[in-house]
Amino acid sequence: MSPTEPKDLRTGWTTGTCASAAAKAAAILLVTGKLPSTVEVDLPAGQRVTFAVNDSGDGGTVVVKDAGDDPDCTDGAHMTVHAREIGSSNRLVFVAGSGIGTVTKPGLGLPVGSPSISPVPARMITQAVREVTDKGIELTFSVPGGETMAERTTNGRLGIVGGISILGTTGIVRPFSTAAYRASVVQQINVAFAQGERTIVLATGSRSEKFAMDLFPALDQVCFVEVGDFTGVALKSAAKHAEKIIWVGMIGKISKLANEVMMTHFHRSDLNNQVLLEAAMTAKSPQRVVTAATSTNTARHFFEVCVEENQLKPLEILCKMAKKACLEYISKPVNLEVVMVDFDGMKVVARA
Repeated sequence: MSPTEPKDLRTGWTTGTCASAAAKAAAILLVTGKLPSTVEVDLPAGQRVTFAVNDSGDGGTVVVKDAGDDPDCTDGAHMTVHAREIGSSNRLVFVAGSGIGTVTKPGLGLPVGSPSISPVPARMITQAVREVTDKGIELTFSVPGGETMAERTTNGRLGIVGGISILGTTGIVRPFSTAAYRASVVQQINVAFAQGERTIVLATGSRSEKFAMDLFPALDQVCFVEVGDFTGVALKSAAKHAEKIIWVGMIGKISKLANEVMMTHFHRSDLNNQVLLEAAMTAKSPQRVVTAATSTNTARHFFEVCVEENQLKPLEILCKMAKKACLEYISKPVNLEVVMVDFDGMKVVARA
């Protein structure tokens, strides 16, 4: 079954939902000796959905993940579960098999050494299996190719090794979900804090993040968080415990921060030429830079003119304006630095 959503984008199923369906099928196979062709499971909101079940070929059950139209690296994953009884106990024991990650660091709300199965999927799995039997069962979860899939996630940085995580809060994958990305930003910051780190480096994209890692080589990888457009959320989260916050990005995002826009997606916030003009005038820039500030449609063009004219002072002032806006947004004293990098992500052009 594949749910649909307006705007011609199909929703899909989380790894947690697929794991609960495969686990229920494995329990049925264990109890009856027969492989069901389909199973039904409940989503957290109460919707009951049906999944096709496949044979793993070695005594396990498989549910193939459909992520809908979301560019999810786990789309098509064969969520596989093997079940076996564990004596007189009525406990359910979850085991990470091949392709499923194991937690190795604190901060995720899961015991170190346990499979990376988030609380909501764990409850879904338990409920699904308990519809079949009250016996004690060990459930081993695996995904062929899961370790390779995990390379495209933040698992390694979070201390989850060996494969993907079994995740989800609603059971449904919504295409290009901003809520999911926002949650991952907060989670990464919390993991850094849990590991005792007190410097958080926020980068807007992969190039900025890579450059930041080269710029601050003494910091552990867990300190670096790619925040995308969610600067506001990241700042608030980082300010809870950080002794220092370093924000690294390019002029487009910095000009929006200087304009006190903390959600910086280009569809949500237009360029404010007045901000560029203020920076140019404060720096007493030559006329070409001032003209670019008032007439340009992109912050990048303003940046290029500043560089061509060897006028980096306006860029430094933009960093100062962005820093001031960020500190006002946080509303608490914190050591904050704003670093502007070039469009190749190769060098610092201004900082404050």
